[in-house]
Amino acid sequence: MKHLDIIISGRVQGVFFRATSKAVADQLGVKGTARNLADGTVFIEAEGDDFSLDLFLEFCHKGSDRSAVEKVEVSEGELKNYRNFEVVKK
Repeated sequence: MKHLDIIISGRVQGVFFRATSKAVADQLGVKGTARNLADGTVFIEAEGDDFSLDLFLEFCHKGSDRSAVEKVEVSEGELKNYRNFEVVKK
């Protein structure tokens, strides 16, 4: 198990990116959170095994049907042992 901090830039707010990321995470067994940031990006904390996280990152590069992903930044972080995947609303 590992923890990834993912920042997605582009047209990723108001296009169901977070909701779609939750659906994909739930299918893959990835746990964590997705939230919109004030700068227009989406910040995701994702935890899972290497295989599941690789597939989840593929989604992050593609995005939801209405999104236009320009950049994905990924860094490893400390495991927080999330129990599920949640969309965080401000």
